[in-house]
Amino acid sequence: MTPARPTASATPAAPSVRDLVRLRAERPEAIAEAAARRRRRPLLRTAGTAVTADVAGTAVTADTEVTASTAVTAVAAETASDRARPPHPGRLMVIAADHPARGALAVGDRALAMANRFELLQRLCLALSRPGVDGVLASADVLDDLLLLGALENKVVMGSMNRGGLAGAAFELDDRFTGHRPEDLVRHGFDAGKLLLRIDHDDPGSLDTLHAAARTIDAMAAHRLPVFVEPFLCRRVDGRLRNDLGAAAVTTSIAIASGLAGTSAYTWLKVPVTEDPDDMAQVMETSTLPAVLLGGEVGDDLDGAYGKWREALRLPTVRGLVVGRSLLYPVDGDVAGAVDTAVSLL
Repeated sequence: MTPARPTASATPAAPSVRDLVRLRAERPEAIAEAAARRRRRPLLRTAGTAVTADVAGTAVTADTEVTASTAVTAVAAETASDRARPPHPGRLMVIAADHPARGALAVGDRALAMANRFELLQRLCLALSRPGVDGVLASADVLDDLLLLGALENKVVMGSMNRGGLAGAAFELDDRFTGHRPEDLVRHGFDAGKLLLRIDHDDPGSLDTLHAAARTIDAMAAHRLPVFVEPFLCRRVDGRLRNDLGAAAVTTSIAIASGLAGTSAYTWLKVPVTEDPDDMAQVMETSTLPAVLLGGEVGDDLDGAYGKWREALRLPTVRGLVVGRSLLYPVDGDVAGAVDTAVSLL
């Protein structure tokens, strides 16, 4: 089925970011209405999929207030060069913004970088307006804002499901499903879900998360909705949770995640690049499930991250990127440049 082509008549419920507060207070039903009329697309574009209007580059910057003309006109715009540029067959480029719901607001040494919601929305709308960006992963509050702004037209929308393992909490590994439920994703017409699965052999809370994750995968499969499982083996070091990115640990986490639930038909993996990128080829032979690479903590070396992603994207089961903070808050402040470079890797 060919997805509907965006048109200039698509009008956002909220004319600007500032109008979100008023609309949320006066017409909360506007969120469901925006979800019902959102133009959808397949999860993956294939060679036979018509080239739809990947948004044209606009003059938006991270310092510009997002209005209807910047958040939606970009989605509706389709230039001759956009029409000529083919999509990335079978590939995904998704921007992640579900960190705040788990209390993870830091980017590098900036402890509250993601705390300003208005700035985050501006950066997200700019990222989503770049050609080749397929969609967004976020918690309900962020997706509701983007729906009202009209920024999710013809985009893949992934709901973040378990956000109960708050960053730094004693119960961090008892990661309850406090975000989207499968029925919420169905009701809003969203396209996929994502769950975080961190396992510490010394923490009993991991077992509760493991069990809840399996049953959630079952429920997603019953709705025929893809679910992206992000697995890690981890341990506490001086009281802080650390993910083990060694080849053996990543291999083990992939094996565990792949075997969860009564079917793997709708399961995707969301995996990190290993400490030694040369190990990725062997690590990714652990499963036949399709996978995307996550960004993780990149720090100041974004160019180094691009190189690691480029090599891993050549592996047969790796189908794309789901990256957040390193693209939304690059050290040089150039969100569009960071996103465009990541898209070019596909």
